[in-house]
Amino acid sequence: MQGTPRLVRGEPWFDDGNIVLFAEDTAPNASVAFKVHRGVLARHSEIFQSMLELAMPGASDIEATEDCPVVRMHDRPAELSALIRALYDGAAFEHRGIQDFYHVAGILRLSTKYFIAYLRREAIRHLLQIWPHTLEGHDRFVERAVNAPLVDDMTYPYVHPLHVLNLARETHVSIIVPAALYFLSLYCLSDILKADHPKLLVEHPSRPSSALSAHDLEKYTLMFQHRIDVVLDFVRQHCSGRAPSKTCQGLPGLCQKAFNRLGSKLSRSWVVRTGPLHYTVQAIDELADDPNVCRPCRRAFQADVLALRERIWEGLPGIVGLPSWKEIERVDLSG
Repeated sequence: MQGTPRLVRGEPWFDDGNIVLFAEDTAPNASVAFKVHRGVLARHSEIFQSMLELAMPGASDIEATEDCPVVRMHDRPAELSALIRALYDGAAFEHRGIQDFYHVAGILRLSTKYFIAYLRREAIRHLLQIWPHTLEGHDRFVERAVNAPLVDDMTYPYVHPLHVLNLARETHVSIIVPAALYFLSLYCLSDILKADHPKLLVEHPSRPSSALSAHDLEKYTLMFQHRIDVVLDFVRQHCSGRAPSKTCQGLPGLCQKAFNRLGSKLSRSWVVRTGPLHYTVQAIDELADDPNVCRPCRRAFQADVLALRERIWEGLPGIVGLPSWKEIERVDLSG
């Protein structure tokens, strides 16, 4: 038998608080207690307000400690602590390593559970700074991933996209799903199913599930196949099969040969993990280095590829059965 859980004083603990929240920490068999102010919690959440009304002082059947009513919470102590501190002091979100992701995950979970809309939106907006809902955000993600140093032997963005996807599903945040699935599709399915990537093995009470659900296995497959199709179509139609610009100034056939060379080179260089959004930018740079391509053809190619990237990005939500970016943003970030 484990016996009666011992009481551990948690943070925050206000000596002048008028209610005590108990959160069970099952690992060390302890109850973590937070002494707080009823009014502070109630003003941020109608759910809190209703819960605390059931624990009014003086009621004969209400558990008490420290001369305050006790409310037992079915939340992880670390997450409840982070939520309370955010309610008092404001949320402070960082992205210095995987621990910062777990901090955001905990606050997102509980702000969703207790209907604290403004705090939920803050957490979502922070996640969107890393897991983008715009093409510009994607490009910043890739640039930082290429240049950021290792943190605790982990590459940027320090957290596995499967954990981001599962957190989004758990908290009903759709706007993060397309990017999470896009970057998850860069991983082989066998590796995802093994769930032995170092980023998936970090121990933390706020860690999301490391299992790919049957529902998201389907979405992963659709995104994986779409990504490969886009790469192949780009190489064949937009490079090898491309005709010179109508205002081509090169010698007859010279620009056409350059497009054929580019398509041939790209067809040999892409791999299963190639991301088309970054790959198309590399193609622009590759063509720019070819001295045999005239300026009008180079400009037309760049304009067409940039327009293609916009279409690819705008179409990502639909690939996994979601409405447009604009509609998802309205639902997840309105108010």
